[in-house]
Amino acid sequence: MIDATHKRTGIATLAILLATTLPPTPGTAQEECPDLPFPEGWEVRFDREGMSMDDLCLVAMPPGLHITTGPRMIAYHPDSVAAGDFRIESQTYLFDPGGRREAFGFFIGGSDLQGPGQRYTYFLLREGGEFLVKTRSGTATPVVQDWTAHPAIVSYATKPADANTAGNVLALEADGDELRFFVNGEQVWSGPRGDLATDGIFGLRVNHRLNLHVTTIMSGGLPD
Repeated sequence: MIDATHKRTGIATLAILLATTLPPTPGTAQEECPDLPFPEGWEVRFDREGMSMDDLCLVAMPPGLHITTGPRMIAYHPDSVAAGDFRIESQTYLFDPGGRREAFGFFIGGSDLQGPGQRYTYFLLREGGEFLVKTRSGTATPVVQDWTAHPAIVSYATKPADANTAGNVLALEADGDELRFFVNGEQVWSGPRGDLATDGIFGLRVNHRLNLHVTTIMSGGLPD
């Protein structure tokens, strides 16, 4: 569901409210893609040309979206735009990665996302409790912050014993020239906005062979 609200100068208050913040219940992980609708208005771009949508499961499954990859990709709604001072937040649940350490998270500042000049900055987690900050410009993907461990990140291997997923809340605050990346309420990285792509479309980034449930991804103003 898209809740298109008003915009204040410098702060995007457009919010993509995928569902409530309730965690997915047991049984949402599926080997076969469930017969559910592709989320209305969303678009996908794979890292490699020639990949097929048949290799991706991306469905609207309350609460939120269920994603099983497939090739590395980004997914987004073109109306999801944040600019100026803003906060992006996404709640993600990782099902058993089978020992793989593939990355997942979100991107900001997206432009030309279906063209040769695609550009965005992305913030990722991976199994083992590490985060990464990178940027993309065309085919180049320079590293801003290399893989770094942080105790705030919940891994599948270290999740609570009674949980069937590893849940993490990722957030990014763009405040003037400063960017701040949070995981589960703890700041794990900060750096200058500088020349990084920050104003533009935001969405999800998921590497290959992962099974995720994303309950929310939304933008709004900075907290008081």
